[in-house]
Amino acid sequence: MSAVEVSWPRPGVYRIELHRPEKLNAVNAELAQGLHDALDAAERDPRCRVVVVTGAGRGFSAGLDLDGYGDAPGTADMGQVYRDLAFQRLVATLIQRVHRLPKPVVAAVNGPAAGFGLALVCAADIRFATSTAVFTTAFIRIGASGCDLGISWLLPRLVGAGRAHELMLTGRRFDAAEALRIGLLAGVVEPDALGSTVDTTVDALLGAAPMALELTKQGMWLGLEMPSLDAAIELENRQQVLSARTTDSAEARAAFRERRTPSFTFQ
Repeated sequence: MSAVEVSWPRPGVYRIELHRPEKLNAVNAELAQGLHDALDAAERDPRCRVVVVTGAGRGFSAGLDLDGYGDAPGTADMGQVYRDLAFQRLVATLIQRVHRLPKPVVAAVNGPAAGFGLALVCAADIRFATSTAVFTTAFIRIGASGCDLGISWLLPRLVGAGRAHELMLTGRRFDAAEALRIGLLAGVVEPDALGSTVDTTVDALLGAAPMALELTKQGMWLGLEMPSLDAAIELENRQQVLSARTTDSAEARAAFRERRTPSFTFQ
């Protein structure tokens, strides 16, 4: 079975499952490449409106597979430093891919999320977890820098610099209740309610016109890098004009007035 399993649980929704349950979905070269392939497919397929990422078994992702993570494709004959750098880039660019994906990504955190797992959670746009989930940056606890895979950029923007710095420097574990309290998560539910909670949020996302949804994701992340309110408003002005002139936008307004589900045509 593949280290990454994909499915279409319903129209518009592309589900990516990290599938190494015996390793708590720890990342190796196979899983990393499989996730790249899944994200490629999600980006190219116009049927995909929302991506849901979760883990198989009792974990989301335990981070790097310390028992052996393999080599990035095409690097087996290179020197160790070259192989290590290629693998580092193979994994790190996954976080960039999720962050840049023009479709919103919902993380359904079904268990421990450490290192790479936490970075993947942070890169998502909306995050839900079960009450049994635990989190840690982990990197510093295995002799590496506490800043890795985009954590030093993403985590402070989600939970604030003071809390993020403490978590990166200590590598301590924190539970789902704390993750909710500090703003990392949108919600915490019991394990048997995670699917329905994610579905409710996906319903809301699918109710938005496609261009409006894409530009909102782009704009909300760019807003964290804007140097001024004026710059943010100028970007928003252009986004509003682009999205509001589509046929899908008119359909969204009509459906809202008529209290029905909109039907979008990417026009």
